[in-house]
Amino acid sequence: MEMKKQTELLGTQKITTLLRNLSIPAMIGMFVMTLYNVVDTIFISYGVGIDAVAGTTVAFPLMMIVMAISAALGVGGASVISRRLGEQRGNEANLVFGNIISMIIIVSVAGLLIAFFSLEPLLVLFGATPSTLGYAMDYMFPIMFGTFFFSFGFATNNIVRSEGNARFAMMTMIVPAVINIALDPIFIFVMDMGVQGAAIATVISQASVTLMIFNYFRKGKSSLSLSMKDLALKWAILKEVMAIGMPAFVQQAAGSIMMIAINSMLIQFGSEFYVGIYGLIQRILMFTIIPIMGVMQGMMPIVGYNYGAKHYERMRETIWITMKIVTACATLIMLLLVIIPSPFLRIFTADPEVIKEGSKAMRILFIAFFVVGVQVVAGGLYQALGKPKQALILSLSRQILMLIPLVLILPHYFGVIGVWLAFPISDVLSFIITAILLYRDRNTMLVKGKNEDNDEDESKVALEV
Repeated sequence: MEMKKQTELLGTQKITTLLRNLSIPAMIGMFVMTLYNVVDTIFISYGVGIDAVAGTTVAFPLMMIVMAISAALGVGGASVISRRLGEQRGNEANLVFGNIISMIIIVSVAGLLIAFFSLEPLLVLFGATPSTLGYAMDYMFPIMFGTFFFSFGFATNNIVRSEGNARFAMMTMIVPAVINIALDPIFIFVMDMGVQGAAIATVISQASVTLMIFNYFRKGKSSLSLSMKDLALKWAILKEVMAIGMPAFVQQAAGSIMMIAINSMLIQFGSEFYVGIYGLIQRILMFTIIPIMGVMQGMMPIVGYNYGAKHYERMRETIWITMKIVTACATLIMLLLVIIPSPFLRIFTADPEVIKEGSKAMRILFIAFFVVGVQVVAGGLYQALGKPKQALILSLSRQILMLIPLVLILPHYFGVIGVWLAFPISDVLSFIITAILLYRDRNTMLVKGKNEDNDEDESKVALEV
């Protein structure tokens, strides 16, 4: 009953208060999750060396593919569940949840098979060289072995947030992060396990959050419930979930392809040294995106619930507030990292050459970051509304259509600097595509539609496709 009331707040509480209550826990959770990833890198950098950082950077695309599938299940399922709850169709929401759990189990079996039978050739395909392959293998075998824990935690975190329980979603990110940070020095230094120790610490931490979430649903703390009959796969449900989750999958999978392309071009026009630098910058980028992603994740259940409940004006107000917040955040982040990049690099390394080249790269890479906030929110917006076509276009635009081709072309003219230039150029081009889509849908998403003379008429409005 208490959880049901919390879900109903999505349609009644003041929007700024609701957005704050949902966004801040998401930000805190992501911050701590990112922190333990960064701590991994710091320990590996100081304890093993920049080649080990390069090895884990090369391995990361494979991990991103697993996370891409989990993201598709989690984001797609969260959108469907959020709208089902808004429509007061709780039994159908439970059925969606059960189908997502079944898909997680299937993904986990695939991860185990990869770990035992095809890990090394995949890492070589992703760009591992003789000097980095050993580190990549040591890191990824435990990660792939623990695929179930990563998939379950990543997917169900979105589902917990979809029912308005941002606080518990935050705890599912904080607890494993704290465990990981505590275990890292033990496995890496005390037990002298190097990058493999970092991976084992990560798997143990994810296993802990799996137990947390399982207990949350088992004890009835959620609006959702799980029964054996709900585990039977239904094609109609999977089709809807994957259609909506496809943009999230494409975005994550494109990130994996993007990293492979970047690593390849950095090695071709530079060396493994620049792959290590990109590995450090990537960790910094993970921090910069936290406030934007946090606000977007806070927005999604509000928009999804109110769209399902036909509270369209409330939905639009949420969108406008979110756009203003993320644009301000992105602009501040851009100014900070372009003006003073070196202090952020010094967190990871004391090597003056790494700091010098990394600072040069960051100034180029973040120069157009102020437009990123609108892109991220627009993608989440279309996902929350169950509009996969628009969300897919936005997911494809930055990485697949813009960034990857630019990464492959520009280094032939500008060398390593061409890799860094690809980022701001793709940001600007993707922003233009985002603006066109939002302008097209402005009459129903951003301003009051013609069919809405008052609040009682809002149910007549349908979102343009």
